[in-house]
Amino acid sequence: MLLLIILKKIIYIFIMLFLISIISFFMIHLAPNSFFLAGGLNPNITPEAIAHLKSVYGLDKPLYIQYLMWLKAIAGFDFGLSFASGNEVINEIYNRVGITLIMNFIAMIFVFFIAIIFGVNSALRGGKYERVIKQLSLLSYSTPSFYLALLLVLTLALNIPIFPISGLESFETKEGVYHIIDMLYHLILPISVMIFVGFGSLLLYIRSLTLDILKSDYIFYAKSQGVNEKKLKKIYIYPNLRPFIITILGLSLPALLGGSVILEQIFSIDGMGLLFYQSALSRDYPVIMGIMMIGAFLTLLGNVIADLILLKINPHYK
Repeated sequence: MLLLIILKKIIYIFIMLFLISIISFFMIHLAPNSFFLAGGLNPNITPEAIAHLKSVYGLDKPLYIQYLMWLKAIAGFDFGLSFASGNEVINEIYNRVGITLIMNFIAMIFVFFIAIIFGVNSALRGGKYERVIKQLSLLSYSTPSFYLALLLVLTLALNIPIFPISGLESFETKEGVYHIIDMLYHLILPISVMIFVGFGSLLLYIRSLTLDILKSDYIFYAKSQGVNEKKLKKIYIYPNLRPFIITILGLSLPALLGGSVILEQIFSIDGMGLLFYQSALSRDYPVIMGIMMIGAFLTLLGNVIADLILLKINPHYK
């Protein structure tokens, strides 16, 4: 039974990826201009040279032929060559994905920890504590990341020079563990911004779910039996929140590699978000499609993994 479900999920992923690839490919190529007209090349290059480059990349063929060639290539995990750099797209992504993964993974851990702890506590305790947490969540939800980033740079990097303004390492090259510490030191401000602007909506969601759980009959019965708050959370609240948290975690998987265009620009971090932005500006189709397909695959994979985990927790889950 489980193997049949997994097989259905795999077929589902391939069908959805195929449909996403068709829509993405043709929509990108229908956009006005191209890399060869967007200033990505030397303005002095001759039309003959441009025609030759188009033939090299297969852009002189009909659009459906280009799609079939691209589909055949990605079936062998070949995302093609970047128009801008001439390097393989998979290498371009590989060179940028590490720092984005580190930033988003650290931020996600803190975001979920803050949202779960304070979301549950605010629903349980109510009163002034709940009002303060709710206002803080709304502030987090409504604060633009670029505004908070610039504010932190002005205060903690320029006026009070505690942290570096931008970049990933100091001018003096460090090695080994000192290099890791130096890199993490440079990432404190951008990760702090990601955490603050990220926990608000999730905290409000967890609080809302907890309030619904607290209205259940078994909660009233547990309270009547004198169950304390710690035991109430451990036995009744956290287990009932688990399916929702697993679902959110599954859908958050692509966010680990998505990057943040605005933050990576402000803090001069050469990650996936900045790569996607630069590729979009220069109409670098292979890189754009490579990032989009990886993001789509991770979204579908995260959804499937969440479903399978929920099925393991509750065999009656549909």
